[in-house]
Amino acid sequence: MKIVGMLTNKVFIKLCLLLIAAILCMACAAKRPVMYPNDHLSKVGSEAAEKDIEECIKFAKESGVESERAEEVAGKTATGSAIGAVTGLAVGAVFGGSGRSAAAGALGGGTGGFMSGIFSSRDPDPLLKRFVERCLRERGYEPVGWR
Repeated sequence: MKIVGMLTNKVFIKLCLLLIAAILCMACAAKRPVMYPNDHLSKVGSEAAEKDIEECIKFAKESGVESERAEEVAGKTATGSAIGAVTGLAVGAVFGGSGRSAAAGALGGGTGGFMSGIFSSRDPDPLLKRFVERCLRERGYEPVGWR
């Protein structure tokens, strides 16, 4: 009976890890500009448009427009950890075991802050967006948003 329970736990852990990996993959997919189907896009085609998008993004980065999303994720993780620790400490003071509660709160808060930061980091930096959109407009495209 104990072996079945261990196997079930191992399968559960593997499924959880697989789910976390899938969520992180979705979170890491960067948003890209969406083009209005104007005459220029119809003339050059979607393959050339994708190449121009890549060139404009590269041009923006070479021009010094860098995203600061890594720092933002780190900040949200630290903030979440601090809030979780304080909340856990308060709960522990009321119900006992403040040290364990603070540690659990910090872990939960940090994880929440990290995941929040990861998902919001998909959004491009506003300056990078404007730079890329201008570059694309100068090439004849009409960017209408990011997805």
